[in-house]
Amino acid sequence: MEKKWVFQPSVENEIVRELAEKLNVESFVARLLVQRGLQSEAAARAFFRPSIDDLHDPFLMKDMDRAVARINQAIKNNEGILLFGDYDVDGTTAVALMYEQLLPFHAHIQYYIPDRYKEGYGLSQQGIDFAFTENCGLIITLDCGIKSNTLVEEAKKRGIDFIICDHHQPGTELPDAIVLDPKRVDCLYPFKELSGCGVGFKLMQALFIDHGQRFEKLFESLDLLALSIGADIVAVTGENRILCHYGLLQLNQHPRLAFQELLTLAGKKLPLSLTDVVFVIAPRVNAAGRIRSGKTAVDWMLSSNEEEIKQLAQEIHDDNTLRRTIDQTMTEEALQQISADETHPLRFTNLVFQEDWHKGVVGIVASRIMETHYRPTIVLTLSNGLVTGSARSVGAINLYEVLEACEGHLTQFGGHHYAAGLSLSMENLDAFREAFENEVQNRLNGKAIEAVQHIDVEIDLNDIQTEWNGRLPRIKKILDAFEPFGPGNMKPVFCTKELYATDARILKEKHLKLRVVQSNSTLAFDAIGFNLAEKDEYTLKGMPFDMAYTLETNEFNGKTNLQFNIKDIRASE
Repeated sequence: MEKKWVFQPSVENEIVRELAEKLNVESFVARLLVQRGLQSEAAARAFFRPSIDDLHDPFLMKDMDRAVARINQAIKNNEGILLFGDYDVDGTTAVALMYEQLLPFHAHIQYYIPDRYKEGYGLSQQGIDFAFTENCGLIITLDCGIKSNTLVEEAKKRGIDFIICDHHQPGTELPDAIVLDPKRVDCLYPFKELSGCGVGFKLMQALFIDHGQRFEKLFESLDLLALSIGADIVAVTGENRILCHYGLLQLNQHPRLAFQELLTLAGKKLPLSLTDVVFVIAPRVNAAGRIRSGKTAVDWMLSSNEEEIKQLAQEIHDDNTLRRTIDQTMTEEALQQISADETHPLRFTNLVFQEDWHKGVVGIVASRIMETHYRPTIVLTLSNGLVTGSARSVGAINLYEVLEACEGHLTQFGGHHYAAGLSLSMENLDAFREAFENEVQNRLNGKAIEAVQHIDVEIDLNDIQTEWNGRLPRIKKILDAFEPFGPGNMKPVFCTKELYATDARILKEKHLKLRVVQSNSTLAFDAIGFNLAEKDEYTLKGMPFDMAYTLETNEFNGKTNLQFNIKDIRASE
């Protein structure tokens, strides 16, 4: 895929120079900070040293006082509480966090994770029936429920109350419940991008304040919250950055047994970055909900029994291995469908459907398809008599808004700007396909979305390393302080022009391995481009090329070396 290189807008050199002097950092580091809106020394130091004291007052969230009062009522009346969470990472971590933190206040708590295939996304009738059977007069939904108006209304007739903890976009009318959602229009909470688990955490923070409890015990669950923030691709800015920073500290310094066992099976060691969490732990937790049951993941995260943890971790690890196989097969079949569609080159969207595809991995396959065909994508399968699936988007196309415009063809939908879920009847499939295509095309004004490679700063090789002495350069340590990375604070992408390859190899027929030098430098660095084998034509001997990359480390034979992770390559002008 050819990408358009887009460089960050220029910033004032004088501001960059002053900040570099005050912080005693290289000018391009200061430039990265200014690009992130951090223009003062105080703002930069706060960025590098997030303070847990800067968390917002949870009672600023609309309905928080009512939620705490309702939990206190349940505690006073010895009433059963059911925690109902979505089956993905955000939902299962939210349930685990709420359960382990609420249990010391109240013993009568149970949790319920819906079956992805039998019940689908969101609050379910089966979950309500379970709460009624178990004499739970209060259901706390986590990462779902914001659009479950009908089910909430019917459950209330059976004497069940609701506290809804969600972070998805509400509909025009809220359910008849206590609703905690920073995205509701009448909520003045200052940070709008909490994960579902984050909303649950704020509820527990409010309960701790109400009961005069110190936060140390609550902060022991921040590892779960960091996992949810990374997996749910919410902004790693503001309050999320603080929560994520301390969650990673908790994970790395006091890892729960469940995570330790899973890391052993995955062949990964501490410490972990948020990127590691996203690519190592999160897929395995998600796999439980895709292949087996999300409840397995909650049982595993909460367990303190070593034998049980080993068994559940192995099951989850095996689920992920099976998920990879299914994912690969479905992706190949989906791409074949697209290749066989003669109208596809003229379309602005990808939409594929096959009745027997595995519902649990349609979202992953949608993301895979976009790596080849850079367009808003929907992957659908048949489940319980309905066409159902997941959507992923790119660029400025807001999926939630597009699906909202097409809701006349849909049975149900929900989600965010970049990811959504949907279901519809089979007879509406063709009409929906065209409505989705037309809505996206209209929003793009007939101009196809270009694949873009964003670049933060252009540097020379000499800028990267001023001293070696067998240690990683100082610049890598400074860049590590920019962690945790994620939306709103992405890992810096550098560009170096007029590089030459002294060695170029193709690994496993798809990865590009290089040794790169620059004419004005004596330094040489290893570089790896995953799935970039087709870019080797730009790296022939004696040909200069420009490279976009991030700075990484690579461990080999007990040594840690600096390595470039190639994002794209193009011929030098």
